[in-house]
Amino acid sequence: MTTSTRGSAVRQKASPAVLVLEDGRIFRGRAYGAVGETFGEAVFSTGMTGYQETLTDPSYHRQVVVMTAPHVGNTGVNDEDDESGRIWVSGYVVRDPARVPSNWRSKRSLDEQLANQGVVGISGIDTRALTRHLRERGAMRVGIFSGEAVADDAALLARVKEAPQMVGADLSAEVATTESYVVPAIGEKKFTVAALDLGIKGMTPHRMAERGIEVHVLPATATLEDVYAVNPDGFFLSNGPGDPSTVDLTVVKGVLERKTPLFGICFGNQILGRALGFGTYKLKYGHRGINQPVQDRTTGKVEVTAHNHGFAVDAPLDKVSDTPYGRAEVSHVCLNDQVVEGLQLLDQPAFSVQYHPEAAAGPHDAAYLFDRFVSLMTAEGAQRA
Repeated sequence: MTTSTRGSAVRQKASPAVLVLEDGRIFRGRAYGAVGETFGEAVFSTGMTGYQETLTDPSYHRQVVVMTAPHVGNTGVNDEDDESGRIWVSGYVVRDPARVPSNWRSKRSLDEQLANQGVVGISGIDTRALTRHLRERGAMRVGIFSGEAVADDAALLARVKEAPQMVGADLSAEVATTESYVVPAIGEKKFTVAALDLGIKGMTPHRMAERGIEVHVLPATATLEDVYAVNPDGFFLSNGPGDPSTVDLTVVKGVLERKTPLFGICFGNQILGRALGFGTYKLKYGHRGINQPVQDRTTGKVEVTAHNHGFAVDAPLDKVSDTPYGRAEVSHVCLNDQVVEGLQLLDQPAFSVQYHPEAAAGPHDAAYLFDRFVSLMTAEGAQRA
């Protein structure tokens, strides 16, 4: 099931457009990208760069992304930086789109790319006011309408309220691969990892491949037998969209029972948390962008990190918790609001973080987490030898 009906890919830059929030707030601007209508959850991203990686991140499925940076599209779109085979956002909201992109790798404008893929957007609105509204009222359903889709405000609001909400949305299978594939190790192969694709970004298995890991990317529907058929040294839980409470935990619990080294990121952190017995909850407006401060509590180091999540794990910050798989503790915390940003088991090799250490787009502060995963697999292999 989709949350948007995509408009025509024919661009009509002068076409009026309107953005309607489910609480009745309305913003009027101009069509950007495709002309038509779309629905989703309104969220904002604070990144000043990296819009191409954001647009192609499967974690943004069913979300209408509001860019807080006022100028978007300055470097155009290239053929190298996509994180998947398509744009996943349901809609796109910018204040001042670039009139002429300028970058040596640029192949086309962002407006053109959005139009080509049928992504309905809006420009020329006060994105600062919209962001403040979402911070105060919380992420909510939204519709963007342009061209012939523009009707009277009451009718548009009624349609927005008919759109599905993010709470309870089971979306992993809609964005994940349907067939397994392998990303070979770069250089000497040292390990094999089974990666469960819940909405994985292309750079993530590449970061593992750089460290001598052969990555077998498996569909979200993979079974425990599928995981161990590749004889993995480690198991990886990817990022992805939707409500973590909808995900079946059979595979993750099976991996934990076998004590295979496990590493999860973003959605994978929430899944690990639920498998350990913690709850998850919807954040008021989430964390999105490439400038979020997080402290690694095991080292005391503060990292600037890339985020895209609207749910979080409900685990105690001030104590070690007993779980069915041994003791667990919160390893990372967001310094803006004290949200849990990482978990680790103390009695077996498993850990996770709520953010994106692959740095696509974003800072490279968290690259060490892939090395930590390698260390776990190295230690586990030494024990078995």
